Amino acid sequence: MFSIGRLLLLITFLSQLAPVNAQSKKESSTIQIYNNATKEFLSFEQSHGAFVQTRNVNMHYLSWGNPDNPFIIWAHGSLNNGYELLDIADSLVKAGYHVIDIDYYGHGQIAMPDDHEGSIYHIADDIKFLMDKLSIEKAFVGGFSRGGYVATAFYNSYPENVLGLILEDGGSVAANTYYHKLDTNKLEQISKKFDLKQATPWDKTYPTQLEAFNSLYDSTEVSNQFPIFALLKENKTGDWGINYSDMMKLFNLENSGQFTDLVLRTSKVPLFARSMVTMELEIIFRNLHIRF
Repeated sequence: MFSIGRLLLLITFLSQLAPVNAQSKKESSTIQIYNNATKEFLSFEQSHGAFVQTRNVNMHYLSWGNPDNPFIIWAHGSLNNGYELLDIADSLVKAGYHVIDIDYYGHGQIAMPDDHEGSIYHIADDIKFLMDKLSIEKAFVGGFSRGGYVATAFYNSYPENVLGLILEDGGSVAANTYYHKLDTNKLEQISKKFDLKQATPWDKTYPTQLEAFNSLYDSTEVSNQFPIFALLKENKTGDWGINYSDMMKLFNLENSGQFTDLVLRTSKVPLFARSMVTMELEIIFRNLHIRF
């Protein structure tokens, strides 16, 4: 006869086992999502991704559409990569364009130049190198935020290769215009914010790529979010994290002193940051023809 004592013992055992089974199922589901995302990322890169060795770097880019159609060449914003246009690329293709979305220095799947300082104008040269490699004579060139300044630098360097400019939140106004209008006290208040050390996603690393992927995965979304892999990088110690640990150094925004130099003493800052804030848009666009 099955005693009450044994029944209570069984219930206790099962209650302890249930969370373990639930955790096991969750881990299995997490690994499956990661595996599916890995396969989709590799498949997508095989279909749309490519590299070209320029004079500066081995540049990664994505492309969509028929190369017989007009080209749109896009430069992403800060802390993003060539997947920036992923959600609208197919719509642009349907509208009759061939789309190219590049990675640039320190972003996505591209490293910093290892033998010289890179600037926004070096990226413009990389784009021209890519166009020559793909036999593209002219293209619509655009970008978001800092990428807008890349597009402007390209127009400044190669206006004869530009069909039109697409500038989204960057590239049409001199970068320091706002700050130069502020009085000393206000500028100092803003600069102090750069001394507040706030934890950022790229400060944290993980033992495996799976754990790094999971740290960015949004469980409320239906897709497997395979573009996350374009954000991840293995460091020198074998840990994984977001590959933007050196970005504030590249932008010269690690502290208040760097910010102040970037605004007021640009000759002291690294070439990449300097190349953006010293753009004189009224000069660059002096011969720009606008058509509606």
